[in-house]
Amino acid sequence: MKRSTVVIIFCMLLTASAAEIKTGAQDLKAYLPLLHGRSVALVVNHSSMVDDRHLVDLLLEKRVSIKTVFAPEHGLHGSADAGEKVKDSVDLKNALSIVSLYGEHKKPTKKDLEGVDVIIFDIQDVGVRFYTYLSTLHFVMEAAAENDLPLIVLDRPNPNGDRIDGPLLRPKFSSFVGMHPVPVFYGMTIGEYALMINGESWLDAGKRAELHVVALQGYSHGDLYHLPIRPSPNLPNDLSIALYPSLGLLEGTHISVGRGTKKQFQLYGAPKYSDESFFFIPVPQEGAKYPKHQGEVCYGVDLSDVDVELVRASKKLDLKYLLDAFKNYPDKKSFFLKNDFFDRLAGSDRLRRQILEGKSEELIRSDWKADISEFKRIRSKYLLYP
Repeated sequence: MKRSTVVIIFCMLLTASAAEIKTGAQDLKAYLPLLHGRSVALVVNHSSMVDDRHLVDLLLEKRVSIKTVFAPEHGLHGSADAGEKVKDSVDLKNALSIVSLYGEHKKPTKKDLEGVDVIIFDIQDVGVRFYTYLSTLHFVMEAAAENDLPLIVLDRPNPNGDRIDGPLLRPKFSSFVGMHPVPVFYGMTIGEYALMINGESWLDAGKRAELHVVALQGYSHGDLYHLPIRPSPNLPNDLSIALYPSLGLLEGTHISVGRGTKKQFQLYGAPKYSDESFFFIPVPQEGAKYPKHQGEVCYGVDLSDVDVELVRASKKLDLKYLLDAFKNYPDKKSFFLKNDFFDRLAGSDRLRRQILEGKSEELIRSDWKADISEFKRIRSKYLLYP
């Protein structure tokens, strides 16, 4: 395989129902020949399923030599808390070392990749800039480029489809919850996004990975795709995934978004929220061992009956929840957390300042209109699907 080339394995692209969509991981004929006689590193988690089999088990059955397994935030099994450090471990069943790419160790090292001939990335994304699997992809691509290793991305659908909206990230605010100058919604699959990282020279020192994308079959960006497995502990259903980009901004404030309840990212509130017509109490549970406002009565808004198709159809980053929470929080000066997390989620400090200044949603949205237009131009260069 020649370094710094981009090979796209195209499949027939048709508008189809979710049941007809085939993931890149299911197209074994497209990538198994690339693994023959090679030692493989996998970047996977619990979402890396091929029908009813995990990719690790399937490749071992096909006598593929797996050297190492790398796991992103939430760990290989997808059960760790957001932000929780996951330790390296060993898969006793298959005698495989599992290296965590979350915490201080975000990029595979030269030592991690000793004896590896090719890397496979197969993780379900949700199409939102601050979802950290994108940052893991970035660092894996960088490691592949630095170590002259080909990287195969097995593409998966974007459950937020072709939604493109929100403020762009400014370089000064780059972090693991957003590394690239894209809007909150970017309307691309993980494979297309990898092509954009390469094509726009976003890797360190402008490096380019030798990238191979195994494309989806039967997928269109407009498809309303239902994820068969929750992509992370606190996104339990289609509605939470659709609301996540809008409610996710509240993670940088004193408002709870339902971690520690059964309606994660389907409600919001806080003990100080002024409307007391609805309440909930966050308690420790898997994926939320220490939820915000644990054990406290939080007043707020229940969104669990919202029509998910209407949320998706709007294609908007909906600011009304953020603006409502701010309006109903009596202590305006302490609404935003002091750690600048909100600015990292939003991509700059501009949205926070606009809210503090009392700007309307219409005025705020007009501020990112030109950026969205320019991003769509860049995005169009890397699209694989109609």
